[in-house]
Amino acid sequence: MSEFVANLMAEVKAKNPNEKEFLQAVEEVAESIAIVYERYPEYRSAKILERIIEPERVIMFRVPWQDDQGEIHINRGFRIQMNSAIGPYKGGLRFHPSVNLSILKFLAFEQVFKNSLTSLPMGGAKGGSDFDPKGKSDNEVMRFCQSFMNELNRHIGPNTDVPAGDIGVGGREIGFLFGQYKKLRNEFTGVLTGKGLSWGGSLIRPEATGYGSVYFASEMLTTRNQTLQGKTCLVSGSGNVAQYTVEKIIALGGKVVTLSDSSGYIYDDQGINREKLDFVIQLKNIRRGRIQEYVEKYKNAVYTPVNPADDFNPLWNHKADCAFPSATQNEINGKDAKNMLRNGVYVVSEGANMPTSLEGVKQFLDAGILYAPGKAANAGGVAVSGLEMSQNSMRLPWTREEVDARLQMIMKSIHKTCVENADKFGTPGNYVNGANIGGFLKVANAMMDQGLL
Repeated sequence: MSEFVANLMAEVKAKNPNEKEFLQAVEEVAESIAIVYERYPEYRSAKILERIIEPERVIMFRVPWQDDQGEIHINRGFRIQMNSAIGPYKGGLRFHPSVNLSILKFLAFEQVFKNSLTSLPMGGAKGGSDFDPKGKSDNEVMRFCQSFMNELNRHIGPNTDVPAGDIGVGGREIGFLFGQYKKLRNEFTGVLTGKGLSWGGSLIRPEATGYGSVYFASEMLTTRNQTLQGKTCLVSGSGNVAQYTVEKIIALGGKVVTLSDSSGYIYDDQGINREKLDFVIQLKNIRRGRIQEYVEKYKNAVYTPVNPADDFNPLWNHKADCAFPSATQNEINGKDAKNMLRNGVYVVSEGANMPTSLEGVKQFLDAGILYAPGKAANAGGVAVSGLEMSQNSMRLPWTREEVDARLQMIMKSIHKTCVENADKFGTPGNYVNGANIGGFLKVANAMMDQGLL
């Protein structure tokens, strides 16, 4: 660790004690930006990275709501408005019991660089609540969303901050949130993305994050004159991102053998085909069931429960060529990374946000595999959110083919940015440096132009 990074991290840790996820995200970026500071000392003098690390605004509020039995509950709501140098704040809302300031600050910090990489005019933000929508009725979720928006509406708008969905916030939740915003503000604007197609949503938005991570993996493989055809792939998660990652891998000729949820994972050595994927989509999106039910229908598959206390995740201990972590942060630790490399994985494209620990990242980089960090590989979701904002502004919908073509073009552009910046700063093939530096430079230049704010 360089002296600059050590001093910076000491300062950040003192200001943000016990925020381990946020500190992890900052350290990874700082290691890359140290190279930039050496070459361009004006950014260091202006303390650009230090200013990006400090959120422009942190909003925390009470969210009271009533369940179907009449009992009152109180949750916490958050919105972290991290940086608006290149556009209005943009980033998802996460409803999950694990939500806290550290997780949302790390997500907002990552979002700044991710949004910059898309080349679209979007700043970085993140928000959510420790509310758990699992097991709640539609009416309970509606009442919570309406209470949440009663406060959030004061801080967002189409030219100020445009939230989207994330874990626990899908089409149902976006609908309830949008309806309450419209009622409170008496205006129909593109204030949220991920909306229904009949009221301002965009085609390809549900698929975008998963599709984008596969498109990015394909771009990485082209640097070695390869494709996904015939590749065995490990995919974690079974929600929106994982589902459409599987769909696109199948379309490009790959073979997916795993899916998971918080309880465990399934391994299907015959591969998850279109019919099996349709079953998973029905199971998770409509019935809201558990992935274990997969093996009840497809007897050849094996279900393995996962104990969070274990020091490795057996999902990552299967022979494969490619891995698409698509569940949550830090799902791949150092031991998992070692197992993956031992079992032949040489392509990792992150569909989730920061799913690999710093130790795991170091192992991937040292091994020289094709490793794409989430801020680059999963930027397809926010990219299509940006395209949804454009369609809302023009009051014109684009076709599925047009949106998909734009998504592919954006992912190609992000890949090119990563490769060029990794080369420019003396670390060829290092997509972590390429993504961090590419995302940083656009934001840094905007901040330099706009003065000390």
